[in-house]
Amino acid sequence: MSLRVAMETRQDVLVIRLQGELDHHTAEELRKKADDLLRTSTIRHIVLSLADLTFMDSSGIGVILGRYKQISARSGEMYVCSINPTIYRIFEMSGLFKVIKFRENEADALHVLGVA
Repeated sequence: MSLRVAMETRQDVLVIRLQGELDHHTAEELRKKADDLLRTSTIRHIVLSLADLTFMDSSGIGVILGRYKQISARSGEMYVCSINPTIYRIFEMSGLFKVIKFRENEADALHVLGVA
């Protein structure tokens, strides 16, 4: 399977919706698309909506952490939301929840960032 990446900008928040598998075959695509937007805009925060993400490996963890570091350097925040139980467990086991904040859904995350 492949990865489908949908991105939307709301003020200074980049909303990234992922569908499919985030693995060593598809992580580079996400990295490039996100970096292109981050390089050419005033984005300060990221919301990752993962309702339709079915698989993630260490490459996916790496690309998410890389974007987190970019956002942190801008004094921004990263939220992840709408995670299925399998992906939630990967976030728990990898320690991603120690640095990336969790919200139940996209509307909640956007509200916390003041753009809902």
